[in-house]
Amino acid sequence: MVIQLDQVSFDYDARSPWASAALRDLDLEISSGQFIGVAGTTGSGKSTLLQLFNGIIKPTAGTVSVLDIKMRAGDKAPKLRELRRRVGLVFQFPEQQMFEDTVEKDICFGPMNFGASEEEAKQLARKAFDKMGLSPDLLQRSPFQLSGGQMRKVAIASVLAMEPDILVLDEPTATLDPVSRRELIELLQSLCREEGKTIIMVTHRMDELLEAADRWIILHEGKCVYNGNARNLAGRLHLLEEHGMAVPFPLRCWSILAERFQLHHEEPCLTAASLAHRIAALSNANA
Repeated sequence: MVIQLDQVSFDYDARSPWASAALRDLDLEISSGQFIGVAGTTGSGKSTLLQLFNGIIKPTAGTVSVLDIKMRAGDKAPKLRELRRRVGLVFQFPEQQMFEDTVEKDICFGPMNFGASEEEAKQLARKAFDKMGLSPDLLQRSPFQLSGGQMRKVAIASVLAMEPDILVLDEPTATLDPVSRRELIELLQSLCREEGKTIIMVTHRMDELLEAADRWIILHEGKCVYNGNARNLAGRLHLLEEHGMAVPFPLRCWSILAERFQLHHEEPCLTAASLAHRIAALSNANA
């Protein structure tokens, strides 16, 4: 396991009268090379969970194990420099993290901060740019001259330039148009499938990630209320509704089809296209 949480809780303002529980008694295991979707309503603990993975915050109870680092509540904090290189965290609005006058300088900052020479950092920047499908012509432009989709990709490239094993993203598709969202998810899926990187992504649009994610972690009021794949979730849609979440359209339609045609042992259709194809096939078979 690259990530393991054992009875982990986190309280903001712990040991004060204003303590607020953000996570409670979490037990989670994430294997190398998995694409994990994290969902939940506002305030469910999603962003807090992500910050545990590279040591931005420490658990107030339990143990967080990431790669070869253990962070145990009450113990002295271990050295986290290498962990923060190997676990790349992309915040919800990554463009707000950009501060250099060119895209290249912004991407080179991370590798140089971890000991790379300027030339090595530039090579890593170009390599990361290529992975994200960005034109090298953008390297000398100001990051603030880019489109929203380009800025998100550049922000992710700045993390990839440090060559992390785990990529953690907090709603990277927020505010993007549908085409840019689809392109970004396809790029992340490629990093997972072709390079073996572990991808953990928070999203409030479960439907756009249904096909890509190997597994879903659903949080509610700081607790994990579901940990499994989309197939099993298709049979427990009441769980989403009970916790104030919208049921993804493909899963809702599949649930109706499964009940109508007794398809409970088949893989669910996770995209609109696959759903339409299955509906057509069922209609022809029952004509």
